[in-house]
Amino acid sequence: MAPPQRSLREQILQRKPVSAMTAETGTDTGRGELKRSIGVFQLSMFGIGATIGTGIFFVLSEAVPVAGPAVIASFVFAGVVAGLTAICYAELASAVPVSGSSYSYAYATLGELVAMVVAACLLLEYGVSAAAVAVGWSQYLNELFDNLFGFTIPESLSQAPEGGGIFNLPAVLLVGMCSLLLIRGASESAKVNAVMVLIKIGVLVLFVVVGVRGWTSDNLSDFTPFGLSGITSAAGIIFFSYIGLDAVSTAGEEVKNPRRTLPLAIIIALVTVTSLYVAVAVIAVAAQPMEAFEGQEAGLAAILEAVTGSTWPGTVLAAGAVISIFSVTLVVLYGQTRILFAMGRDGMVPPVFHRVNPRTLTPVHTTVIVAVAVSLLAGV
Repeated sequence: MAPPQRSLREQILQRKPVSAMTAETGTDTGRGELKRSIGVFQLSMFGIGATIGTGIFFVLSEAVPVAGPAVIASFVFAGVVAGLTAICYAELASAVPVSGSSYSYAYATLGELVAMVVAACLLLEYGVSAAAVAVGWSQYLNELFDNLFGFTIPESLSQAPEGGGIFNLPAVLLVGMCSLLLIRGASESAKVNAVMVLIKIGVLVLFVVVGVRGWTSDNLSDFTPFGLSGITSAAGIIFFSYIGLDAVSTAGEEVKNPRRTLPLAIIIALVTVTSLYVAVAVIAVAAQPMEAFEGQEAGLAAILEAVTGSTWPGTVLAAGAVISIFSVTLVVLYGQTRILFAMGRDGMVPPVFHRVNPRTLTPVHTTVIVAVAVSLLAGV
């Protein structure tokens, strides 16, 4: 006897039980389709890697003219707001520890239609952001090559046609390298990402340690020149530097003990990122008058160069930006492939997105398709 046909309303509102999701993914048995090989430290590095991009290297030139030295409070304020979001993600990730992130949370609570809308937003966000940061990688790579070796990649091969070039080769190579890592395995990708994240944390710590030599109390004397409105306005600008913590939740099916590991990694990433941001902001506004931030390019490098009287900080920070963008691109591509993998399992997209390579236990077809799409966006 054929099953009864569901009405359109029933289809739209149908939800997928959490018990069905956890059973499919082996949350409590450890026997899922993907290999559970990522621990708390590596997953925390995922969150930090996706959050600390190039924003912190340049956001002060936009935020300090708005808030003055009180930009320190703006970072704290933005961190608190991001923290509330992170706590929500931590709670949901613990209850629904699967790869779909917000898509799966919406499917379990609000139904198919809302889940599809959320998924479309996530895929668009991840795809466009991956392409955008890959394009930026070309610029920082050229700056690093110029500082180290005195040459740059020709504009025709480092810019898309709309930027005056022919093809953005570095951007496509970046996407390709990240995709090869993801195909090799989640554990290998997590290890490489952890190394890169530690390096960029080291670059920011170096800024704090060296920059404190330029501390001038007079720069902090007029702490709130633009009042509370300036602090909140700057916090709105800074908040975008905290985006990326949600990428942790896309690893739900590849972490050990997900009900504990996912929320713990999200909180660790949030605390680490906020601490680094506030420390960098304190040193930056104490080492340089607020008027100097207006329109300043490569602000952190300029501050260190003024403090040390040398040009080496520019090279170090350019290298930090190159590594930072690589890490961000890797995690964003990872998140997009895992969301598509979960959608393929639920029948929301073609089954090809749900295929797993039996040797590497990674969704190779999905990774290749995403890499090609992002490369086209970034390269041409």
